[in-house]
Amino acid sequence: MTDFSVVICTYNGEQRLAQVIEHLRSQVNTADFSWQVWVIDNNSQDGTAALVQHYQQQWPGFIGYGFEPRQGLAYARRRAMTLIESPWVGFIDDDTIPDSHWVSAAYQFAQRHPQVGAFGGRIQGIFEVTPPKNFQRIAACLAIIDRGDHPFQYAGTRGVLPAGAGMVIRTEVWHQFVAEVPVLSGVCGQSLATKGEDVETLSYIRKAGYAIWYNPAMQLWHQIPQERLSRSYLKRLFQGIGLSRYPLRMLNYHPWQRPLMTMAHGVKDGHRLLKYFGDNWRSLLQGDVVIASEWTLHWSSFISPLYFWRTQLRLTKIWNLGQGQLNWWRSLSRL
Repeated sequence: MTDFSVVICTYNGEQRLAQVIEHLRSQVNTADFSWQVWVIDNNSQDGTAALVQHYQQQWPGFIGYGFEPRQGLAYARRRAMTLIESPWVGFIDDDTIPDSHWVSAAYQFAQRHPQVGAFGGRIQGIFEVTPPKNFQRIAACLAIIDRGDHPFQYAGTRGVLPAGAGMVIRTEVWHQFVAEVPVLSGVCGQSLATKGEDVETLSYIRKAGYAIWYNPAMQLWHQIPQERLSRSYLKRLFQGIGLSRYPLRMLNYHPWQRPLMTMAHGVKDGHRLLKYFGDNWRSLLQGDVVIASEWTLHWSSFISPLYFWRTQLRLTKIWNLGQGQLNWWRSLSRL
């Protein structure tokens, strides 16, 4: 059995994957345990599969390949969990560069803390252009996380969690408690509308009573191109995060609690929205990128229940229409 698996989920990652794989090939202090890499191709349309085949020939028996046709990071990760056999799995993105000690640091932490459910590390940014003023206020939403030099356990109730990039999960806990069908499909190609799959996964684990930790010895570098610091991208990103708030929140409640808690969260979100506007309206009107991103997050969180209900209603209508067409064709075939 493999002791540790590294999973890279990718969509059209031909131009990014090689650098990640090369850094994984350069890992140190791994002689005392067995580990391997899995690349999950999330319906790519480029040469991702051919690139993986190239590395499989160079690195025989060490790189596995899986294909997931359903678009979305959550589906790709679930596909990975049907393939790996190791007790621990670490997820890194195709635009994150692991430190040469990343694998050994992850494995050693898992050995010291065998009962934890999941843990994440330190992620620093590599920026193509200088980030906007006060960027540190929103950096965590772009998976740039530095929470100090000392390990600690995240709070057992709602609050901050590790980023999905660099997240390590105990395989047994995943199979027992993470839902087979995700509520949020995650990043789909270029779409950020259903972002939040990492929080969903970790919420299941935390709700089951397992500890989640921060391990700064696991260091990644997240490559941030110029486009991801643009106003349009940040608006889409924070809109996606905000719109995902309602379904993520409802995971924490029983069905009978949800109507009341929807109203309670609505009141809090409305108050927060008004207060934020009152405190920051000048910067908002002046076009401050960070303030505009935070405003988009607050507004999208406030309307998240309406967005979710509308989406569900639209899906129900599409389903009913499809069923009606199917029944019509069945009736026609009997004539």
